[in-house]
Amino acid sequence: MNIKILWPGKTKTAAVRELQEFYLKRIRALVPCEIIETAAARGLEERFGEKIKEIEAGGLEKHFKDDYIVCLFDEGREMSSKELARFFEECAVGPVRTVTFVLGGFLGLAQRILERADLRLSLSRMTLSHELVRIVLMEQIYRSISIMKGRQYAK
Repeated sequence: MNIKILWPGKTKTAAVRELQEFYLKRIRALVPCEIIETAAARGLEERFGEKIKEIEAGGLEKHFKDDYIVCLFDEGREMSSKELARFFEECAVGPVRTVTFVLGGFLGLAQRILERADLRLSLSRMTLSHELVRIVLMEQIYRSISIMKGRQYAK
């Protein structure tokens, strides 16, 4: 099983970029993983939200292939870390070759991306910044794969 994490735009905050690299290195010690930063829509005001999401959707879709698509969505299914570990176990023994996590920009994901999802996942019912969501997701991927592989992970 491989993991891809897609999102539009570069991570601007240096501390967040450091945490991304920290968790990416840890995840890669357990399974192949890559982060793909696609182009963010630029030059449009927030009132053009649907247009922004559609532009960003085009960049994200190019990387889907035949992957199992997990979209982060505030109204998605919530899972514990152990449930996410079981999800990864099922993917690892099943036909799924690549699990692709898709995160939206600051306005979220276009409807067509959400409709393409095999799973809609919510990390929290709270609203989190899109950069912070990247770190929370990566930490949970690392924690869940550690659980799946029988490794100790601090609680």
